[in-house]
Formats: sequence, C-alpha cells, structure tokens
Amino acid sequence: MTLQYKPETARRHLKNADPVMARLIKRVGPFKLPTEFELSPFQALLRAIVHQQLSMQSAAAIHARVVALFEGDIQPQALLDTDAESLRTAGLSKAKVLAVQDLAKRRLDGTVPELAVLQQESNEQIIERLCSVRGVGRWTVEMMLIFKLGRADVLPVNDLGVRKGYHFAYGTAALPKPKELLNAGKLWEPYRSVASWYLWRASELDWAD
Repeated sequence: MTLQYKPETARRHLKNADPVMARLIKRVGPFKLPTEFELSPFQALLRAIVHQQLSMQSAAAIHARVVALFEGDIQPQALLDTDAESLRTAGLSKAKVLAVQDLAKRRLDGTVPELAVLQQESNEQIIERLCSVRGVGRWTVEMMLIFKLGRADVLPVNDLGVRKGYHFAYGTAALPKPKELLNAGKLWEPYRSVASWYLWRASELDWAD
C-alpha cells in the first residue's frame, strides 16, 4: 500500500493554485505524512476508537494493554469472546467496550471489509460504510482515508487543527466554519489531503511575527 498520489505533484499544484498556500508550503517545508499502511481496516478503526478523547500517551498505553490481552494479535471473534470486564480493566470505558465489540461484529459480517474492498470504493462510500460502526464518526474515517488509504483529496472541515491552521495562515478574524473551509478548499482539489497536512502544520507554527 502506498500513497495514491505523488507528493511533489500535489505540492506544485497547491503552490500554483493558491498564493497563500504557496507561502505556507515554503515556510513548513517538505511534505512528511506519517502513514498507517501496516494496519488492516479493522486494526486501524480499533486503534482510532481507543484513542478517542485521550492524550496520545494515555491512549497508547491503553491500546497496548488491550493488545496484550490477545498476545499481540486481536481477532474479531476473540474480541467478542472476551468479557467486558477484562476490556474495562485494560482501560476502555463502557462506551468504548461497546464500540469495539460492535466493530468486531461489523468485521465478521463484512461491513468492515478487507483493505482490497475499500480500495475499490469512493471516499463517500467508505465514509458511509464505516460510520455505521458504533463510535465511528466521519472525522475518524477521514483520518483513515488520509493516513491509512493514502487518498489524495480529503478535507476534514470539522477538524480543529485544520480550522486553526486556516485561521492563522489566511489571517481570518475567526475560525472558519466548515462550509467556509469547504468553499476555500475548492482551490486545493484534487489534493486537499496535502493541503490539510500543511494546515495542521500551520496550527503548530508561531504566528507572532
């Protein structure tokens, strides 16, 4: 599995299409997207559910404890066969226990398929399919599209980091509303995933100058 686009082609397109984005790209530097190609869709969603509303450090510790329950290899049926109390002891909240159990059921019934199936579907088809899993929302699937499937044209308009980055880089009076960001993003098509990565970096820069 690789990125479904060439980063340098995307950067060149963004710089030619949008002068503000061009300045941001120059300031941030090369595109360095961390990927999750080694994870199956089931594994990626499981990790995403565990990480929800937690710091990276806390989430990583809980995820490691959950994985340890299965000796490093979590299979859907084994997850369903594990009592809820063991999962709670590992650190999962009651809501997350219900979510990972539903994820396991959806993997077994094919709603969460193998990677090869997802690769044949459009972004919106994948979002509709995977959002049927308890505890999985649009943002979670958008992150999967960018980091796991390597899709080129994903713009998570509700992501706080993307909105903050746009606010700083484009000098808006307030954080952009999702519709405003969606309209602005038309300039970045078909490489809105790369634009999103640069906006995330913009949210981390010092704009005091």
